[in-house]
Amino acid sequence: MVPGFDGLRFRHWQVEARADGVVVVTIDREGQAVNALSQAMLVELGELLERLAIDPPRGVVFRSGKSSGFIAGADVKEFQDFDARGTVNDALFRGQQVLQKLASLPCPTVAAIHGYCMGGGTELALACRYRIASSDESTRIGLPEVKLGIYPGWGGSVRLPRLVGAPAAMDVMLSGRTLSSQAALAMGVVDRVVEPTALLDAAAVLALKGHVRALKQRALAWASNTWPARQLLAPMLVKQVARKAPKAHYPAPYALIETWRRAGGGIQSLLAAERKAVAKLAGTPTARNLIRVFFLQERLKGQGAGDSGIARVHVVGAGVMGGDIAAWAAYKGFEVTLADREQRFIDGALQRAQGLFAKKVKNEAKRPEVAARLRGDLAGDGAADADLVIEAIIEQAEAKRELYAAVEPRMKPGALLTTNTSSIPLTDLRGHIQRPAQFAGLHYFNPVALMPLVEIIHHDAMAADTGQRLAAFCKTLGKLPVPVAGTPGFLVNRVLFPYMLEAATAFAEGIPGAAIDKAAKKFGMPMGPIELIDTVGLDVAAGVARELAPFLGLEVPAALSAPPEAGKRGKKDGQGLYKWVDGKPVKPELPKDYVAPADLEDRLVLPLLNEAVAALHDGVVADADLLDAGVIFGTGFAPFRGGPIQYIRETGVDAVLARLQDLRARHGERFAPRPGWDALRT
Repeated sequence: MVPGFDGLRFRHWQVEARADGVVVVTIDREGQAVNALSQAMLVELGELLERLAIDPPRGVVFRSGKSSGFIAGADVKEFQDFDARGTVNDALFRGQQVLQKLASLPCPTVAAIHGYCMGGGTELALACRYRIASSDESTRIGLPEVKLGIYPGWGGSVRLPRLVGAPAAMDVMLSGRTLSSQAALAMGVVDRVVEPTALLDAAAVLALKGHVRALKQRALAWASNTWPARQLLAPMLVKQVARKAPKAHYPAPYALIETWRRAGGGIQSLLAAERKAVAKLAGTPTARNLIRVFFLQERLKGQGAGDSGIARVHVVGAGVMGGDIAAWAAYKGFEVTLADREQRFIDGALQRAQGLFAKKVKNEAKRPEVAARLRGDLAGDGAADADLVIEAIIEQAEAKRELYAAVEPRMKPGALLTTNTSSIPLTDLRGHIQRPAQFAGLHYFNPVALMPLVEIIHHDAMAADTGQRLAAFCKTLGKLPVPVAGTPGFLVNRVLFPYMLEAATAFAEGIPGAAIDKAAKKFGMPMGPIELIDTVGLDVAAGVARELAPFLGLEVPAALSAPPEAGKRGKKDGQGLYKWVDGKPVKPELPKDYVAPADLEDRLVLPLLNEAVAALHDGVVADADLLDAGVIFGTGFAPFRGGPIQYIRETGVDAVLARLQDLRARHGERFAPRPGWDALRT
């Protein structure tokens, strides 16, 4: 036992002394797979720090007892409970004061960081005198609280600007992005980067010998936090944030900037200002909904437990979707073969894959190894060795059935056959499948590298084990799986289609595309529907329209009723509903005196909500939370609104229905309420 700690036992912190006089504190939350700082942990840490302050050792090193990471952040579930009880301010105060005790220890302190270090974990590290990180690729450091509608509230927003300077600190906190160990070193967040095996010993040396930061770095940190500098920088930061996040939708970044701009005095005064602002943000609908979305995300992640039994993947179809699916699987460690009817399509996909690898694999020496996992396969021989075959060919049921008849007999026992169809019911595809229990849909979204959701499409003859294996496969890919019924459009396209169709109808009526997109973005959508149609491709949108319009009883305007002219499919051709230059749409400017129809936003959003209610009623997903999660992560539906069903409940079922009936009276029966609204009142 370490002298001074006799008789004192901690559930979540282990204390041991090294021969060199450095005390090592191992963070190991009892009964949990990851370290998430709870209030109980903070109480224990406060007691530990008081003992250390009485008889300071030569140095203290904090490290994790979890192999996966340092500290994942604060316990978000606990934070949600504090909000419900109105005790957020108390919880923030405890965290601030405990970490201030750490910052005030009269001996050197070092955070030895390996793996993830997020939120409250980074705030603990910032309260240490020094920080050292492992060079492992898994090491990521960040303050992502803005993604939960708040900002760092345990002193992080005070300490980081003082450490690295306001511009760099604000970039990290306002974006919520994470830093690799090398990026953190370059910024000055950490003082050393070493190999993982050397981390503890190097941390002890750092505690004993210390580290003097470069004069230029210290001068920048001081100068950028002076009163004049804050008054000058704050408006510039607000302008940057406003380009991406309207204040009405996302107040946290603006509150962070304003608190930093105004705050002054000693450390306790600065902490009090931080605490007051964060406590206020925690009670906003935005924060509550974003925290809800966090738990929805965790639920989707949790569905991928277990081993998929998949190591080799064979993709048929080297178009944009198929090629990108193959490249992403190779990037994530799978052996992948890519087949198509002509070599030129495969070559194009392999070339695109090199761009992905160059962007994602920062270590150039490792890129050849990643690229070697993806091989062109004109003959389709890879199907015989694959554990998973993914079909990603043209959206025509007969063509898909013919492919299955040719490929399935070559597959080994136990291998799974899946389709990336975006809208065709699986009952239309499985008729001649020899092993329907091992057949499913695996629907990705474009662009594959950016969109987190994958729909796992079920049918009544599919084995439960097939769905579980595919969910585990998605987890390895870093994707969020959502199980959906194999009905037309599944979940995301079914809900999104009426929204896009109404946008195309408004466009056909003469409402400018820029006005339509502006109305959708005002609601909180990440991209306007006209731009989205062009991004998806008018050819793909027309194909989905053929499948879904009859099922949903909707009329299709000319723009989507037939395949587009050659060279005018949208973004991929440089011309669609908009002209595209360098991958960006050229939207004609609206006349200065143009006023959009007052009901335009409702015309776009309410069809989406209406179909979400119907999809829930029809059992496309198991419950409302899964529906909200699928639509948020599959369409980008305004996260701060919590999802379609959550938005309806917050707004009021009767209030939304009244708006829908008003549109029905003015624009026709396509706005008639779909089945399922009554169930939302219970």
